[in-house]
Amino acid sequence: MTAMGTFQEAVTAWAAGGSGEPARELARELSLQTVVLLEGRSDVAAVNALAERRGRDLAAEGVSVLSIDGAMSVARYASLLGAPGLGLRVTGLCDVAERPYYVRGFERAGAAQQDIFVCAADLEDELIRALGVTRVAELVREQGEFRPLRTFLRQPAQQGRAPQQQYRRFFGTKKGRKIHYGRVLVEALDPDRVPAPLDGLLARL
Repeated sequence: MTAMGTFQEAVTAWAAGGSGEPARELARELSLQTVVLLEGRSDVAAVNALAERRGRDLAAEGVSVLSIDGAMSVARYASLLGAPGLGLRVTGLCDVAERPYYVRGFERAGAAQQDIFVCAADLEDELIRALGVTRVAELVREQGEFRPLRTFLRQPAQQGRAPQQQYRRFFGTKKGRKIHYGRVLVEALDPDRVPAPLDGLLARL
C-alpha cells in the first residue's frame, strides 16, 4: 500500500473514533495541502482516472482523494481534515441531492462553498450523458458484460425506464462494478466532453 493509501486508512479510522495522530503524522510526511471528499469509491476512481489522463500526480501535488462512504459523513471528515483539524484545504464532489450535507459540513469546518462541485444527478449520470448511451453500450460490450446487461434490461422493473437510468442502475447491481466503470467511462471521454463538475474540480486542485 502507498503512503497515501495508509493516510486514507488512518483518516477513516480517525473518523470512526480512533486516534488522529497517525493521520496527522502522515499528513506532515506527505506534505498534504488539499483533501477531496467524495461520496464513494466509484467517484474516487473517476477523479483519479481524469487526473492521470491529464498527466497529473495528485499525491505528488499534496492532494488526497478520499471516499467518505456517504454524504452524511462529510461534516465529520471536513472538521477532522479542514481548519478545525489538520488545517488542509477541503474540496469535494457530490450528487445534487446530497449538496445540503456538503454545504453544512463545509460551513462548520470553515471551508469554501465554491469548492463544492455538484453533479446534476450523480457522477455516473454525468458521464453517461457526456458519452451518450450508444457509446456506453459499446464500452459495456468491450468489458465483456453484454450478456449480463441484456439480462438486466429484460427485467420487468427496467421496462419503461429511460436508457440512461437503466445504465445507471446496471452499474450498481454488482459489487465493484460502479468503481470499475468510474474509471472506464472517464478514460473513454473525449477531452472536450468532460462533465463540468468533474472538470471544475480538477481545475481547482
